[in-house]
Amino acid sequence: MRVYTKDLSVKNVNDVVTLYGWVSKKRDLGGLIFIDLRDKFGIMQLALNPDNKCYKIADSCKTEYVIKATGKIVERSSKNPNIPTGDIELEVEELEVLSTCDELPFVIEDNTTAGEDLRLKYRYLDMRRNKIKDNLMLRAEVLHFLRNKMYDLGFTEVQTPILTASSPEGARDFVVPSRLFKGKFYALPQAPQIYKELLMVGGLGKYFQIAPCFRDEDARADRTLEFYQLDLEMSFVEEDEVLNVGEEIFYDVFSKFSNKKVSPRPFRRIAYLDAIDKYGSDKPDLRFGMEIEDISDIFKDTEFTVFKTILEEKGIINAIVAKDAADKYSRKDLDNLTETAKKFKASGLAYLKIGEEITGSIAKVVSEKEISELKSRLNLENNDLVLIISGKKSIVKKSLGQLRLIVGENLGLIDKDRLELCIINDFPMFEKDEETGKYDFCHNPFSLPHGGMEDYNTKNPEDILAYQFDFVCNGNEMASGAIRNHDLDSLAKGFSIVGYPREEVEERFKSIFTSFKYGCPPHGGMAPGIDRILMLIKDEPNLREVQAFPPSASGQDLMMGSPSDLTKEQLEELGIEIKKQERKEDENE
Repeated sequence: MRVYTKDLSVKNVNDVVTLYGWVSKKRDLGGLIFIDLRDKFGIMQLALNPDNKCYKIADSCKTEYVIKATGKIVERSSKNPNIPTGDIELEVEELEVLSTCDELPFVIEDNTTAGEDLRLKYRYLDMRRNKIKDNLMLRAEVLHFLRNKMYDLGFTEVQTPILTASSPEGARDFVVPSRLFKGKFYALPQAPQIYKELLMVGGLGKYFQIAPCFRDEDARADRTLEFYQLDLEMSFVEEDEVLNVGEEIFYDVFSKFSNKKVSPRPFRRIAYLDAIDKYGSDKPDLRFGMEIEDISDIFKDTEFTVFKTILEEKGIINAIVAKDAADKYSRKDLDNLTETAKKFKASGLAYLKIGEEITGSIAKVVSEKEISELKSRLNLENNDLVLIISGKKSIVKKSLGQLRLIVGENLGLIDKDRLELCIINDFPMFEKDEETGKYDFCHNPFSLPHGGMEDYNTKNPEDILAYQFDFVCNGNEMASGAIRNHDLDSLAKGFSIVGYPREEVEERFKSIFTSFKYGCPPHGGMAPGIDRILMLIKDEPNLREVQAFPPSASGQDLMMGSPSDLTKEQLEELGIEIKKQERKEDENE
């Protein structure tokens, strides 16, 4: 009887079974050979004494040989409580080597010291390790669960094209040259955005798919060139209906697969501008407090030149308070925080340590009245540390938001056993570039403004809010969504504000501007990120550890050797000429 290790226990003693797997380890104890056979689900110890007819075969086995073993299950005299099959072993009667193994490029063990690039080059070996194998098996279970969930909610699964047209969606497209239409290119979809809307025009009502998305961006820990999302769209819905579906998806998947405490439904909802004001981020980590406080008014009559100048230039002064932490931060620690703030363009970091005597970088230049107001406003107590940044609002908020996360981590304030979810909504439709003064979309250009065309006709662009939202968990953006703008005049008006004339928009989004003329229902949707869901469930900071064959941090597939050169014949067939860029000679050479 062929079985897996997971199927065996003391209940199977005296059963004759056949196992297939790899040699994980071999031990020769004075003639008695033990082999740890590893299959997809675990380890089974094989036992052979010198009288066994298969002894020579066992003796020839090396690590990672592929073997077939048949024998009787017996109870072990020396049990191993660290593995599920630790109470039993296989008394081998037949043993066959199915495949040998060359010298390994790295040792296959859970706590490997092999570098990431080496592991990715030999990913098929890397996934024999429990960590990667378990991550991939969890991925399969999560996808199975999500598909069942979507079917139960009445959604129809539809696959949309991988070869599509290039469109301006915020990132660079991967493009594919056409052989039949020389000089023209397909693009890989950054997301199925347009297709999902066309499905609503087609009357599908409720659609989903596990969609691959492609973006030609620099890789980082939580982003690779190819990722997957649970893409969904619904007709005849308002924002709350989409959010309710998203809440159910996130709450149910995290509750089932994570052992952490999940924030209850309904999730906390925070307007985008409030999130920026309080946390300096549109993806706030809510597992601890330390909110950003605006203290500009306290210094309206200040004699401190720096603050006075900032306020005269319409800047702001904000602070965060690290409770009972003044004695935990040395001058060197505060200098390091200052350098961090400067990386986010802050001009510097001021601080105060609260005690019987007020100390700190600005203790001698703030008045007693200002200190008194700070104590009252910020509820300051002895040994509190106040960190202050002043300047342009965007810089102040972002830099304090980053310091908040660093200080929260340093002080152990972040509850690592919680998955704290929230919804950021009411995104501004547009944002203005401080240098050029031009507007750009803050989020998805296809989103519906709160007031539709009336907003475009009566409000300043920066005051227009959209039905756009993000699901956020522990400081990670987990999903983006929106109610879509199905009014073509309003849609065109939005693009005109960021500099695209209607004629150009109609040409670039011809499918949208054509299809919507034939009866388009109001619709909206969202797209939870599969990879990031898995990262949080597994407490894995690196997205590449939850994908089967990811590219390296540099964007290369070290295993398959891509990106690679094309042959001269291939290039000619595609009508492409590679123009090599000459290296610019150093003027000093």
